[in-house]
Amino acid sequence: MDPISDPPFEEAYKNLLNKTQNNSNDFHNGIEKFAVVEERELPMIDLSRLENEDEMVREECKFEIAKASQEWGFFQVINHGIPKDIFNKLKSEQEKVFKLPFDKKTKEDKFLQFSSGSYRWGTPSATCVGQLSWSEAFHILLKDVLGSSTQSNTLRSSIEEFATISSNLAQTLADILAEKMGHDSTFFKDNCLPNTCYLRLNRYPPCPIASPIHGLMPHTDSDFITILYQDQVGGLQLVKDKKWIAVKPNPNALIINIGDLFQAWSNGVYKSIEHRVVTNPKIERFSMAYFLCPSNDTVIESCKKPSLYKKFSFQEYRQQVRDDVQSLGSKIGLPRFLLF
Repeated sequence: MDPISDPPFEEAYKNLLNKTQNNSNDFHNGIEKFAVVEERELPMIDLSRLENEDEMVREECKFEIAKASQEWGFFQVINHGIPKDIFNKLKSEQEKVFKLPFDKKTKEDKFLQFSSGSYRWGTPSATCVGQLSWSEAFHILLKDVLGSSTQSNTLRSSIEEFATISSNLAQTLADILAEKMGHDSTFFKDNCLPNTCYLRLNRYPPCPIASPIHGLMPHTDSDFITILYQDQVGGLQLVKDKKWIAVKPNPNALIINIGDLFQAWSNGVYKSIEHRVVTNPKIERFSMAYFLCPSNDTVIESCKKPSLYKKFSFQEYRQQVRDDVQSLGSKIGLPRFLLF
């Protein structure tokens, strides 16, 4: 990839990197935190069983989805109903748009007609090297794409195709998880509409600096459910049993993970797990993620009592995350909303 298309990471991060390298203990401690215990495959669930005529087979599949959401907060699905050519088309368009010159990408509202600020890179508010991210992304509000009067192009039509079919999958999974909590609820269909959700196109350029910089810093997702499609480069890691583990890529599977809103709604039954992406010194990595989100005024309330979390609107949650990132350099998340 032409270097002029890459964000100016080294220039932007120079002061923090110099400060850390001058303190060799901090530098090596940071690298040590990247030690991975092992590479593991996530629980694998074949969603074709949801269409089986045998009710026991369908229920076993639902049970596995709920169990993985409780014990891992992450799982993989195969036979998910999204044709491979949809991913291939969007990946091709994704690569093209990231190859554009950096100064053009920063004006994405002009040439792509997304909301201003959709293009993001790095960690502008970082206060230490551990908060740095060596990545760029288009974080797209789907109301900018779905049913828009804006003239379509191949990128927008590919996004619309992927988002429409991902929305159906996310709703199916959300309904199953609600059912397994004893709530046959229309909450997700009523509040998580296709145009309140987000799509994120990620690119992780090669990182030539031997330092404790993440591709994407450790975080939890601020949604109900995330559907992730990634290439085969690898780099996704998550916390399991208080250890970082590397997720082995599977070319036939989508990765599903539980977000903060579902943890709050389920009163802590389903787990929103910290995860990160590590850098690669030589190979770029691409991924795309669909986030099942409600409208901003939707109130999130635990479905079991006594509640662990106070009621909050999605807008309040997003504002608190923004405030923390701005002042502290990283997200605090659900602990801000604990009642006890």
